[in-house]
Amino acid sequence: MMPINAKITKIVDETPSIKTFFLDLTLDNKPGQFVMVWIREVDEIPMSPSYSNAITVQKVGDATSALFKLKKGDSVGIRGPIGNGFTLSGKSILLIAGGVGAAPLAPLVEVAGGKKIKVKTLLGAKTASELLFVKRFRSAGDLQTATDDGSDGHKGPVTELLDELDLRGYDQIYSCGPEKMMSRVLEMVKGANMASKTQFSLQRYIKCGMGICGTCSIDPSGLRVCVDGPVFSGETLIDSEFGRYARDASGRKVRL
Repeated sequence: MMPINAKITKIVDETPSIKTFFLDLTLDNKPGQFVMVWIREVDEIPMSPSYSNAITVQKVGDATSALFKLKKGDSVGIRGPIGNGFTLSGKSILLIAGGVGAAPLAPLVEVAGGKKIKVKTLLGAKTASELLFVKRFRSAGDLQTATDDGSDGHKGPVTELLDELDLRGYDQIYSCGPEKMMSRVLEMVKGANMASKTQFSLQRYIKCGMGICGTCSIDPSGLRVCVDGPVFSGETLIDSEFGRYARDASGRKVRL
């Protein structure tokens, strides 16, 4: 699959560390799928579209730093959409988003709102200025926020808000964010016998995006995040490496 050239038409500063890059093409993705973004002469990295024509990026490494230097009129290469997205079902759903993990969940919540599905979102970040897509989540349903420093909403991890909810009251639960956060969500949904009704979008190091290199494989099943995911049922992740370790660019295990 060769990259398609995509010109940047607009750049929006979402938070101090996150930008949205609008492109001159329609990505035609299902919420939760991803695309491989080629930053020329630097690297190719996976990104989940946040709109049908945009990616939302947090500055965390060499590739994203190079992307942040691009301007309107510059271009990137796009491969995709790739992988399995979220499956939307039920009449009442719960979303748990952390940091830039809100990006693939924002399109999902808008689709759900259009289908008259009752939505509750728990949105977390380190501080108030880093909360992503607050207006989009609030317009689609009930929103509760959590910040590490207490500058907005609950003070503490977003997962602490789950203590106040009856998880069995939701038809489906969806989560995306830091893996340690999601592993805590998995513990809680497992305790409520809701793991089979919870979908997680994993953010792992992906090289090829075609299921060949194995860098994103999950022990012990061997499932590959790029083609078998990135969305997995909580039931699939129980007793796996999820929340314990991942792999770096060389394939070496790295504890989370």
